Amino acid sequence: MNNELDFEKPIADIEKRILELKSFAREKKVDFTKEIGELEKKARELKKEVFTGLTAWQRTLLARHIKKPTMLDYIEMIFSDFVELHGDRYFGDDRALIGGLGKLEGESVVLIGYQKGRDTKENLQRNFGMAHPEGFRKSLRLLKLAEKFRKPVISFIDTPGAYPGLEAEERGQFEAIARNLREMSSIATPIVVVVIGEGGSGGALAIGIGDRVLMMENAVYFVCTPEACSAILWRDSAKAGIAAEASKITAQSLIELGVIDGIIPEPLGGAHRDPAVAAEGLKKALVKAVSELKGIPAEELVRQRYGKFRKMGVFTET
Repeated sequence: MNNELDFEKPIADIEKRILELKSFAREKKVDFTKEIGELEKKARELKKEVFTGLTAWQRTLLARHIKKPTMLDYIEMIFSDFVELHGDRYFGDDRALIGGLGKLEGESVVLIGYQKGRDTKENLQRNFGMAHPEGFRKSLRLLKLAEKFRKPVISFIDTPGAYPGLEAEERGQFEAIARNLREMSSIATPIVVVVIGEGGSGGALAIGIGDRVLMMENAVYFVCTPEACSAILWRDSAKAGIAAEASKITAQSLIELGVIDGIIPEPLGGAHRDPAVAAEGLKKALVKAVSELKGIPAEELVRQRYGKFRKMGVFTET
């Protein structure tokens, strides 16, 4: 299956030629070292040229890349002794928003976050990473558990938004999101939030109130998807690229605006090109954040968190 994005294809073509040449050289026992070296140099130069000048729309596509590491991938690479916990104790278990207990460098932590699928079957099981009310209520149950035992929380955001279907509305979607916003602002334990893919609308905010809010280098964080924004403003979803640029949804824009606290570097070309390196960078950032927050008294932690979100934005009078 061809998963390359349009701007990745020239690089992918060169990398394919390199593999073919290496295979032919092994099979025929011919020395193509010089030719392979030249192609590898060309691939490196092209990769640097393409990925150091990405537009907001291109970063959006990278954030949605089918091969990008998911929450469960990062859990496997970063944490030990993970035990998933299920259910909201009201309705059922939401497989789009998962959570459980794990250890980060020996430190017990509570993990919550979104999980997308790799293919159509898995995406249907995970509802394309869009949570129902029971998902938000499950996450709140785990947040309260973390507070009770004074365990740090790490929240992974990767969702286009909360599920907008009729059954979600019938079960109180907006109330569940609003309750999470209120409760997360006063949970008396450290909370580290990291956007690993796309952070969309209320679905992202519902588990996004934290003492440290971080983003992967090629993640995006938005009020609504660029396609939806384009359709609303211009009645044309084809102008999504313009909407993405104007909305300031990239990590680079959001740190300048003071919405996030840090950017986690990715391998050149995106986390999907070297998940292990991406995971190592994420782990380093999480360990640092948890270590800094553990030393702050609970009351002060809550006060700072509340103040952090209250001061966002600028009010002007006309």
